[in-house]
Amino acid sequence: MKKIQIKENKKRRLTIRGVLSVSVAAIAVRSFFTGNYENLFTCILTLFLFGVPLFIDKRLRIDLPPTLEAIIYLFIYAAEIQGEIGSFYTKYPGWDTMLHTTNGFLMAAIGFALVDICNRSEKFSMKLSPLFLAVVAFCFSMTVGVLWEFFEFSMDWFFGFDMQKDFFITTINTVSLNPDGLNIVEHIPIESLIVNGEDWMAKYGGYLDIGLIDTMKDLLVNFVGAVVFSVIGYFYTKNREKGSFAEKFIPQVKD
Repeated sequence: MKKIQIKENKKRRLTIRGVLSVSVAAIAVRSFFTGNYENLFTCILTLFLFGVPLFIDKRLRIDLPPTLEAIIYLFIYAAEIQGEIGSFYTKYPGWDTMLHTTNGFLMAAIGFALVDICNRSEKFSMKLSPLFLAVVAFCFSMTVGVLWEFFEFSMDWFFGFDMQKDFFITTINTVSLNPDGLNIVEHIPIESLIVNGEDWMAKYGGYLDIGLIDTMKDLLVNFVGAVVFSVIGYFYTKNREKGSFAEKFIPQVKD
C-alpha cells in the first residue's frame, strides 16, 4: 500500500513539474527568437530552480511531501514567470503580497523541519520543546524574509532595478519639517507636486514613496505566514499522531 502511494506521489510530482517546465521552455524559445534575453535568463533560472527539489530528494535524502513540493513549483512559476515575465506584480496589486505570505509559510515549514529532524534523531541527546521548535521556525522564516529584502534593496541600489515596488502617498508625516526644530510630527498633506514640469498630483494623485512601504508590507505578510505555520508546527509536535495536515508541509529524512 505504501509503495503504491509513493508511486502515485511521484507521478503527481512529475506531472506538475512537467507541465510547468514545458510552459517555461516554450516561453524561453519565444524569448530567444524575439531577442528578449532578460526573459530568456529568467526562464533558465526557473528551470534550474525546478531542479532543486529533485536534488534535495535524490542527493540529500530528504523527502518533500507532495503538497509541499507542488506548492514550491507553483510558487517558483508564479514568482518568476507570471510575476516577472507576465508583469503580474504590476497588473495585480495583491500578487506580490500573496507570494510573500506563501514564502513566510514555506520558510517556516522548512525551518521547522531542519530542527525537528535533529530533534528526533538519536544522535542528539537534547530534546527541544514544541514551543522552542515553533519559535525557531518563526525566526528562520523572518530571517529569510529580511535577507530577501536586503537582496531587493541591493538590486535596486546598485543595478537600478525596481524590486522594492513604489507606492503613491498623499500625506507626509515628519519631524524634519517642524518649524521650531522640535521632535513633534508635522502632518503635511500633499496638495501640489511638480516633477520635471509634470503635475504628479493631477496625473498620479500623490508623492512617490521609494520602496519603504513595500518592504514593510512584505515583512508583515511574511510574519503572518510564519506565525500560521509556527502554530501548526507547535500542535503537530505536541500531537504527532494527529498531525496529518502539518505532515503535508514538513520534509522528512528518508530511511
